[in-house]
Amino acid sequence: MSAISSENKLPKGAWLVVALLFFIGALNYLDRIMITTMRSSIIDAMPMSDAQFGLLTSVFLWTYGILSPFAGFLADKFKRSRVLVVSLLVWSAVTWLTAYSKTFEQLLITRILMGISEACYFPAALALISDYHKSSTRSLATGIHMVGIQVGSTFGFLGGVLAENHTWNYVFIFFGFVGMLYSLLVALLLRDPPKENIKVVSESHEDKINFFTGVANLFRKRAFLLMLGFWTLLGVVGWLVIGWLPTYYKEHFNLSQGTAGLYATGYLYPAQAAGLIIGGLIADRWSKTNRYARIKLPAIGFCIAAPFVFLASNTTILPIAIAAFMVYAFTRAFGDANMMPMLCMVVDPRYRATGYGVLNFFGTIVGGIALYAGGILRDSNVKLGLIYQCAALLLVGCAVCLFLAKPKDNPDVSIKE
Repeated sequence: MSAISSENKLPKGAWLVVALLFFIGALNYLDRIMITTMRSSIIDAMPMSDAQFGLLTSVFLWTYGILSPFAGFLADKFKRSRVLVVSLLVWSAVTWLTAYSKTFEQLLITRILMGISEACYFPAALALISDYHKSSTRSLATGIHMVGIQVGSTFGFLGGVLAENHTWNYVFIFFGFVGMLYSLLVALLLRDPPKENIKVVSESHEDKINFFTGVANLFRKRAFLLMLGFWTLLGVVGWLVIGWLPTYYKEHFNLSQGTAGLYATGYLYPAQAAGLIIGGLIADRWSKTNRYARIKLPAIGFCIAAPFVFLASNTTILPIAIAAFMVYAFTRAFGDANMMPMLCMVVDPRYRATGYGVLNFFGTIVGGIALYAGGILRDSNVKLGLIYQCAALLLVGCAVCLFLAKPKDNPDVSIKE
């Protein structure tokens, strides 16, 4: 039986980095989604069609997804802490600038700029956490950071509330100013870890970082391709569930729009946050005795989630559907907490952020297509219950991909046979 070498000593500031990024992650999601919660206020001030308003989110996702691999490379090429500070400062400035938009075209440009600046955040943040946290704490640290994302998503409603009590412009000015102030604090406190804390293992001994070389190396690795398959399938499932769940509750159980929205988010996000923490703790503990723990745990989670999604798609009892989707949210979070830790088992440490950027690209683009396809199927009178049954099968596909993804060597963790 293999045992993982001891790596319990963390560099100074390892948990400070997680704390700083927790709040940046919350701002990241708050700034990107709050526009959707103030639709009425924006349309009243700036008349536009529903198609145009929908395009504001779509163009953000397209820009964000397409640029993710290149943004990840920037975090590998330069200091991750500096990339994070610049990203936060720029997207906060863009948030502030959005308040001064007078036309739909100007608002659209600010969403494109938001997509460009926010694309730099996730690959750099998760790579920096992995640089600081080794096998003993990596999954938990990643999970805590991802909880910050849940917090930002949960408080997205503040945009609508503040827009009703003030103006939509006020909301963007306020949160843009908060972000710019916080970027100054982050610039003072956030640092990359000492170089000796990062093991640089490469197929060549050259130190030169090259985008195309890095991407080519990624796609030559069977384990990475399987992880890419899992992440892409999970993107389809995730967008289908969260994008259509309020509609499913409303139509299947004859609920009001407000009640359906509450059940779709109020129960799902807390369950997902719990899964991020518990999944991180279990993976860190299990990885001390099993080198594939961070791969096996999400796979097991998807095997649990799949039948519960299938159950939720068939039941006529509302509490059972809510409980089943909560189980799905809890167990699928095991994958979110361990994605970057899994990637560290496969990818040259010099290309961690690039690797995550590639995953982000496929997950975002395919997820957006899945949302659109869901709408087409709905227009063709295909019931959401059937769509969710297909999502359950895709979760099984996620598990299969991970069970097959067993890297022969681990560039980031020393193994003693």
